[in-house]
This record gives sequence, structure tokens and C-alpha cells, in this order.
Amino acid sequence: MKPLKRPARRSLLVAHVAVSVSWLGLTVGLLALGLTAFLTRDPATEQAVTLAMKVFGDWLIVPVALLSLLSGLALALGTPWGLARHRWVWTKFWLTLITTALSVFSLRPGINEAAARGAVDINLVVAPSVATATYLFITAISVLKPWGPTRRGRRLRVSASSGKSVDERSLRRTA
Repeated sequence: MKPLKRPARRSLLVAHVAVSVSWLGLTVGLLALGLTAFLTRDPATEQAVTLAMKVFGDWLIVPVALLSLLSGLALALGTPWGLARHRWVWTKFWLTLITTALSVFSLRPGINEAAARGAVDINLVVAPSVATATYLFITAISVLKPWGPTRRGRRLRVSASSGKSVDERSLRRTA
């Protein structure tokens, strides 16, 4: 992918941060609703909460998860950070891919099942808890940028510092 120009990169970064923070907020909201439904003794409250969770599941989970994944992927491919040059970017990518898949194929169906029953089991407390912890970890590594480069990143860095003209996206020499 061709490197993004500064205005496009900055706009995409703002969009990615906004969507990612929304995903974290959505998950915290689902956790609060799941805890409320799980701990309440009032059937009417439990049913109302499961219906609220269904609105989140039907309208927000899939688009927010996919937008976070796609905007992060575009940033990784369109900036010098790259997708597989730094361990923290690579880790973020895989955790986001896994949590997106779990949100789409596990959390959303679990919410739909709970709404149909009108009752929440412990899974709808555990899943948002784990997701919230994961998103907080992803946020932390985005800010702290721990660990070093990947093997590929080290090779690219050595090639670039040796004075050879190397395309940054591959190890092929350029003219």
C-alpha cells in the first residue's frame, strides 16, 4: 500500500481512535448491562436490560468492531509503522482480529439468545469483562509501544542503515 499523505493519515488516525474508544465504551456498557441483568432479582429489569443489550448487539457491535479492525489495518499498511515491523503493532492486529471474530460470532449470538430468553447467564458478564481487559491492553500498548521490532523489522532496519536502496515494503532493491 502506498504511504498515506499526512492529512489522510491524521484523519484516519482520528477515525481509528474514535471508533476504538467507542468499542471500548460499548463493551463497558455491555458489561454494566450484563452485571445488572445477572444480579437483579426483578424479572422486568432483567428483560429490559437484555433488550437493551440486543440493541447494542444488533446495531453497534459488528460495525464498530469491523471499523476498528479496518481502520487499524489501513493505518498499519499506510504508515511507516507497518503491520509486521513492530511487535506491538502485530500484537494489536491479532488481538483486534480475534476480538472482532469473537464479537461477531460469539458475543452477538449470545446476546440474541439472552434477549429471546429474557435472562442473562454468567457468559454475558465474562465476555464483556475479558473484552474490556483486552481493549485496555490494546490501548496501553498503543500508547507505550513496548517491545522491539519483529525479525522482519530488524532486517529492514539493517538494510536501510547499510546504505543500500531498499524498498521499505519488501527486501527488493530499487533503482
